[in-house]
Amino acid sequence: MRIGHGYDAHRFKPGRKCILCGIEIPCDFGPDGHSDADVPVHALIDALFGAAALGDIGKHFPDTDMKWKDADSINLLQAAYSLVKSQGFTIGNVDITIVTESPRLSPYINQMRNRIAEAINSEIGNVSIKATTEEKPDFTGDGSGISATAVVLLLSV
Repeated sequence: MRIGHGYDAHRFKPGRKCILCGIEIPCDFGPDGHSDADVPVHALIDALFGAAALGDIGKHFPDTDMKWKDADSINLLQAAYSLVKSQGFTIGNVDITIVTESPRLSPYINQMRNRIAEAINSEIGNVSIKATTEEKPDFTGDGSGISATAVVLLLSV
């Protein structure tokens, strides 16, 4: 067994789509970034790469490469997991925590879980997604951004 941890954070930008775990969340702003800036998926990708000792998301999908401009992060996740599988691992379970004041995510959690489970070819019971707030201590708490952490358990096949 191998455990990986990932983290990502982005500021919000008015007029950007808000894509979280591959689901478009209706609101007037979204995470600003080179790709679609799907913060929880980026955290999960880093957790996968970390557990398999393959570096980080920036090594494999650098934001200096126009090839990844506006990329769908679910596609990046699938590519990352394919690489992890080629190293002899499969996912045991995934646990993601999303930190943001807004938008409210609870109505979308099951859709997000389904989307991640589909992307990694797993059962929804192996994917946990939680949303929380920070009540003002920093940019996620003041509503100007979003962060996420992810933990993944890899099993040898």
